[in-house]
Amino acid sequence: MTDQTLYSSIKYSMNFQAEVIEKSHEMPVVVDFWASWCGPCRVLGPTIEALAEEQSDRWALVKVNTEEEQVLASEYQIRSIPNVKMFHKGRVIAEFAGALPRTQIENWLANNLPDGRKETLDLILERLDGDGDISELEAFVAQYPDMKDARLALAMALAVSAPGRAESLLQPIKAGEPSAEQAEAVRTIAELMKHEAADSAPGQSIAKAQAALKQRDWENGIKAIIEAAGKDKSYAKDLPRRAAIACFHAWGNDHPLTKTYRRQFDMVLY
Repeated sequence: MTDQTLYSSIKYSMNFQAEVIEKSHEMPVVVDFWASWCGPCRVLGPTIEALAEEQSDRWALVKVNTEEEQVLASEYQIRSIPNVKMFHKGRVIAEFAGALPRTQIENWLANNLPDGRKETLDLILERLDGDGDISELEAFVAQYPDMKDARLALAMALAVSAPGRAESLLQPIKAGEPSAEQAEAVRTIAELMKHEAADSAPGQSIAKAQAALKQRDWENGIKAIIEAAGKDKSYAKDLPRRAAIACFHAWGNDHPLTKTYRRQFDMVLY
């Protein structure tokens, strides 16, 4: 296979300003710096081209032959090839060197491609913090059911009021994924809300926690969960302990309730 055949659909010499810098304001541009004598470049080329074709709605690929564009290669400090840089809004936001396997390139793209949906989701969540109305978030998840961060956010909002639905929303999120720990915390909160409390001292505390959480009284909710843990750590397969940890995880370390009650919880346990 000749170089011309291998890269027949890609432009070699270009107006870098127009095809990369300006274009990157419309969508991310991935630039593959290569040369015809470079063996690893021949390995990487077909892989990154195939990905570019498959994901053409999300990013564009431009190939720069460093033998023909030496000034450009020097400007971007290309010391070894293949070298791949991602441009967004006129600047480099991510890069890698070497002929990575397809799975690693897919992960690199997934971790670094700007996602306009994420910006929209962040705005929706800011508004949600203000008024608690989840209708906008519901509509967003309906439009983008494959966006796991959105599913997680909606599940978190529904864990108390509709725990069964929250659990369904979390099904696509598997162990080992970036949001897996947060998803597990939400599952535990949903489990807490679905639990039929026994007529016992810890069960009564759990029932009190459920009632408080349904009223969005988070402070009295966590206090009752800790109270249940203090009465019987092993109640309902360790539910009070797991639920308290889940609440702290969902809120985050900087949340005022985490700061206030985490130490109290630790004292009850130990």
